Amino acid sequence: MRKVLAFALVLSLVAAACSRADSSTTEAPRDAATGSTTAETQDDPVAHETSFAGTDPAPEFPQGLDWLNTGGQALSFSKLKGKVVLLDFWTYGCINCIHIIPDLKRLEAEYAEELVVIGVHSAKFANESATDNIRQVILRYGIEHAVANDLDFTTWQQWGAQAWPTVALVDPAGNVVGTRSGEGVYEALQPVIDSLVKEFSADINREVLELRLESEGLPQTILSFPGKVTVAPDESEIFVADTNNHRIVRATLPQGEVIAVYGDGTAGFIEGSGLGARFDQPQGMALDTANALLYVADTGNHAVRVIDLDTGDVSTALGTGIKGGYPPTGGAAPNVEIRSPWDVLLDASDLYIAMAGSHQIWKLDLAADVAGPFAGNGGESDLDGAAGDAQLAQPSGLAIDDNGIIYFADSESSSIRSTDTAGGRVDTVAGAKSGLFAFGDVDGTGTEVRLQHPLGVAWTGDTLIIADTYNSKLKVIDVDTKSSMTLLGGQPGFADGADALFYEPGGLDYAGDTLYVADTNNHVIRLVDLETNEVSTLILKGIERFTPPPDQDDYRGTIVELGAVEVAAGPGEVTIDITLPAGHKVNEDAPSSVEWIVAGNVASFTEDVVDLTGTSLPIVVPVEFTAGDGRITADLTVVWCADNAESLCFIEQLRMGVAVSAGPSGPSQIVMPYEITLPNV
Repeated sequence: MRKVLAFALVLSLVAAACSRADSSTTEAPRDAATGSTTAETQDDPVAHETSFAGTDPAPEFPQGLDWLNTGGQALSFSKLKGKVVLLDFWTYGCINCIHIIPDLKRLEAEYAEELVVIGVHSAKFANESATDNIRQVILRYGIEHAVANDLDFTTWQQWGAQAWPTVALVDPAGNVVGTRSGEGVYEALQPVIDSLVKEFSADINREVLELRLESEGLPQTILSFPGKVTVAPDESEIFVADTNNHRIVRATLPQGEVIAVYGDGTAGFIEGSGLGARFDQPQGMALDTANALLYVADTGNHAVRVIDLDTGDVSTALGTGIKGGYPPTGGAAPNVEIRSPWDVLLDASDLYIAMAGSHQIWKLDLAADVAGPFAGNGGESDLDGAAGDAQLAQPSGLAIDDNGIIYFADSESSSIRSTDTAGGRVDTVAGAKSGLFAFGDVDGTGTEVRLQHPLGVAWTGDTLIIADTYNSKLKVIDVDTKSSMTLLGGQPGFADGADALFYEPGGLDYAGDTLYVADTNNHVIRLVDLETNEVSTLILKGIERFTPPPDQDDYRGTIVELGAVEVAAGPGEVTIDITLPAGHKVNEDAPSSVEWIVAGNVASFTEDVVDLTGTSLPIVVPVEFTAGDGRITADLTVVWCADNAESLCFIEQLRMGVAVSAGPSGPSQIVMPYEITLPNV
């Protein structure tokens, strides 16, 4: 008899061993069903082998669910026998649910043949329950596994889920292994999945599940889910966080002529100039006109980046590219790990940050390069009071008035709240102030007001305008009377004019008499004339000129792009595995070399340039990998010739690049292979 350990107990032990398990970072639901789903614990005093196999069959999905990424076809556990199945109970506005998406993608990549991930979307907000809105979020976050809309919480209750996110595992025999709530999903589940794959190796169905992704056949838009927008005070320029294209777009006003793009359109954490840099799901921006700088909340990279608008150079002001613990602690910038910054606000030499992932407002003192919590103790709630004791709920938008009052969209409490630059108190301006589940669409005063997951705020000089995101509306708040009224919008849609429609607007900025709106799900920037309330759409022109080339135009050699790799931080090796034609060697006299180019500080070599003259291939070069994401490029010049005729030589110029992610575990070696063929001479 094998010893079967309770799944939940094992995962708690794994979590305790992993500093980023974050098992406490969940959001509790309304009227959640109680109970747990774990394998029974059986003690065998003789055997010591651990099995995670379950004993009770997984409950089948109820009839009538809307399915996404499957072409509308329902999945069932009876048809998934032979697969390890991971259920992800989520709701799309929850930052903790967003945090585990990379973990799920990593597991899917590592166990592409053995694992099937199914998202069970059990909505918190009314807006989140609409299948079309879930489809938009699937596109926004690049989710490529099946998702079921658990509209009535039926599946949630079957599994006894109690918080978002919750994950559950089913073994290849179709039996329940157990459930777990919170972040740190990869560290907790990978050992269990690996064990199940080995234990059931003879019964694994390795045929990859065929899906029909929602992204198939969609037309390409100029912008993709733009999250935030910032405008120069003189309305000469506009900056757009082109969030799903992982870049910042800079254009003239009112012409809409694109004059610069920062980021090459690929998610990554790379410093560089213009198209040489990389962002990951950037959101809010703050413009420093005096110093020609633009600060960017680089949400997916858990960092604040800064763009030098004169040179185009992108650097990092705060964050390491690694999600911080919960709650994170401050320190010297930039070497502080933070969590999902969603917006930034510049006031003199202080940069305020809506730290959605830790439910706080942070302040970065740019003069001293020190950052830390400014308001909120890290707990997720709507508790007002002294700034250090207050509790926030996923702050996502910032604005400041002339008196130093900072207003913020507290999205998960569906309220607008305020603090001040002196750091005295946190108060609620508009919203129910009765927990995280009092939301709706009601104009009124103070706590009578009902909003639904607002993401953006803008100060006009006398009133506050908010993006009431899940209501697809713009609303105006008189901060003196705390009264709220609808300005524009209603049902989700797209329409200009006096009866304008929006679709989950996420970001606002104000200049002159114009309100600029990042109309996220419509993939455009809208302009509201606040004198007439007429709405128009900004047409961006010339962005195609900034499509990044495969590499520098002046490079005349062969370019090889290798697949992205994951390695363990620490000492390692890079192997240049070049194969020459039979009967040939590297010339012993003519200079051959490799130059290492590292972006993102992910690796360091003892020598930037290595002499390869006369060397034998392949070669192994020692390297120190540093935790984070980046890129390693090897620029090679190889002079090679026939063994018996060194006067007949050839020159191979070769640029080999690889995206690298260094973490707590993985291999310690990167192999860069290439085969040189004999030319026709």
